Amino acid sequence: MQNTQKDDSAIYTPVTNALRALVMDAVQKANSGHPGMPLGMTEIAEVVWRHHLRHNPANPLWANRDRFVLSNGHGSMLLYALLHLTGYDLPIEELKNFRQLGSKTPGHPEVGMTPGVDTTTGPLGQGLANAVGFALAEQMLAAKFNRPGHDVVDHRTWVFLGDGCLMEGISHEVSSLAGTWKLGKLTAYYDDNGISIDGHVTGWFTDDTKKRFEAYGWQVIGPIDGHNAAALEAATKEAIADTQRPALIICRTTIGKGAPTKAGTCDSHGAPLGADEIAGVRKAIGWEHASFEVPADIYAAWNAKAAGASAETAWNNAFAAYAKAFPELAAELKRRLSGELPESFKQAAAAFEKAAIVRTDSVATRKASQQSIQALAGSLPELLGGSADLAGSNLTHWSGTKEFLPGVADANYINYGVREFAEVSIANGIALHGGYIPYTSTFLVFSDYCRSAIRMASLMGVRQVMVFTHDSIGVGEDGPTHQPIEHTASLRLIPNLHVWRPCDPAETAVAWINAIERKDGPSALILTRQNLAVVQRDDSHLAKIRKGGYIVSEAVGAARAVLIATGSEVGAALAAQKQLAETGVPVRVVSMPCNRLFDQQDAAYRAEVLGGDLPRVAIEAGVSDAWYKYVGGKGAVIGLDRFGESGPGGALFKHFGFTPEKVVEVVTRLL
Repeated sequence: MQNTQKDDSAIYTPVTNALRALVMDAVQKANSGHPGMPLGMTEIAEVVWRHHLRHNPANPLWANRDRFVLSNGHGSMLLYALLHLTGYDLPIEELKNFRQLGSKTPGHPEVGMTPGVDTTTGPLGQGLANAVGFALAEQMLAAKFNRPGHDVVDHRTWVFLGDGCLMEGISHEVSSLAGTWKLGKLTAYYDDNGISIDGHVTGWFTDDTKKRFEAYGWQVIGPIDGHNAAALEAATKEAIADTQRPALIICRTTIGKGAPTKAGTCDSHGAPLGADEIAGVRKAIGWEHASFEVPADIYAAWNAKAAGASAETAWNNAFAAYAKAFPELAAELKRRLSGELPESFKQAAAAFEKAAIVRTDSVATRKASQQSIQALAGSLPELLGGSADLAGSNLTHWSGTKEFLPGVADANYINYGVREFAEVSIANGIALHGGYIPYTSTFLVFSDYCRSAIRMASLMGVRQVMVFTHDSIGVGEDGPTHQPIEHTASLRLIPNLHVWRPCDPAETAVAWINAIERKDGPSALILTRQNLAVVQRDDSHLAKIRKGGYIVSEAVGAARAVLIATGSEVGAALAAQKQLAETGVPVRVVSMPCNRLFDQQDAAYRAEVLGGDLPRVAIEAGVSDAWYKYVGGKGAVIGLDRFGESGPGGALFKHFGFTPEKVVEVVTRLL
């Protein structure tokens, strides 16, 4: 429930006053932002950041730092003010430039943009999910690398969250897993202020949050007064003392605390307070300094550089002792945290590609994917798999799979259960933490459930491999509810996401290796349930596949048209090429497993592959719209712009016209 604003000036201290002042001044200057939550969580922030958070402002990427996640990311100015005051490279000019183009203080926290920001937050609930990933990665690395007397992996994850985070469905998914996984180093502070954008939440959020999290297996503390520093300190110590359960500290707060007329109302949530209200806050809290002015003694009270340097030095010394006692483990941990791949992987990848290029067996690309994992995972210990309760269908297990349970030292696979959104978002946190390259999996049609997390992975540029199987009407008898039609095309629209739809083992192998090697973003592998036709290849194809689109079969003679296909439809294109050749019509076949990589090639290469002014036909068992940019005004698209049907996959491909005969008919008409 919402607290009532009252005369409690005794709680206002110079250090918390500085936080409140910087928040409201920056939001006011920007004429945009969310002051309510920061003003309400100020005391919580002060207790965590000045007394418990272990970090080094001079080295925001220190491996053993605590992770901090502002899941209610709209309150970003609270985090920016904390980073500025504690000594990060975020000068006052950046706070004055809040929410402006080119600043280091964007509207919501963005990893890689602002020193000290560990993850991008804003879409509510996903910050909590990323935090679960952070805590899981810490727990797994500790189980793998720590030795008695050498706890070199030993840090905590702290989360701020609000009503909105807990209303989002993903909070249920990830909190259930956090309890099951016994993530005892995860501590969340719930800003229970009873207000959301539309007003008092009593009309739409009456969950018993305490019982809910107790049922998940969390330690639940409170409700406590979220403005009482002593109560917050005691609650935090209680949370830390329980090493087996994640902790939720329920903090009753007043949104917009200190504002004379807007505190406790939705008016303070997402708009500047206004000059008069800010003057009232200054009077209420006893802050007499000018806008953006912080006295030197208050800066000194907040500054965490000395403590951070001391903590990192102590850890460096401890790591040196660890390296002396366990040199191989220390070297491996450093390598994994650096993100560099081992030489053994590079050798395994090269050998596997060469073997895949000459294969003649017909398999589904989901099976080719499993074979890729089998060939590569043994040389890549940081590869951490997972599936949303579909491992037997996604084929994401391999002979060395060791499923995760708390304390299992060599686990390399996570059973996420039927939680697609949680799976990808937790994996984002794992990837951001470092030490692992996660891969996740589900049916392609269920990528809808995790689309926002896929988007966030792409926005943050995290290294994650997403395996999506059962890629088309080839799913067959399960019918249109399970047959993805628009999904591949819609995933291709997400910037920075490499979407691969391979046609055979060779393309699947290249897709997997490319996805693992890629450091600047995620990759999605779109894979078939059904076996595919064999593609005849030679060694020259390996380099060409990496370009995203290439000539897989050249015309015999001067080509009169170009066929462009992906995945299962490459086989239909090759069969049509043969039929057309028998009638004296030579055509080229282009496979385009990753259109984004193809689009990144130079214009000359793209024009060469697509045949200049030749008529083109694109073939893919999905929505047709995006293919028109490749076929141009003279071309045609054989696609599927309606939902599928229930029936055997082969019958459906014939019914909807994904056959060599249909391709021949369309080419003949064009010519």
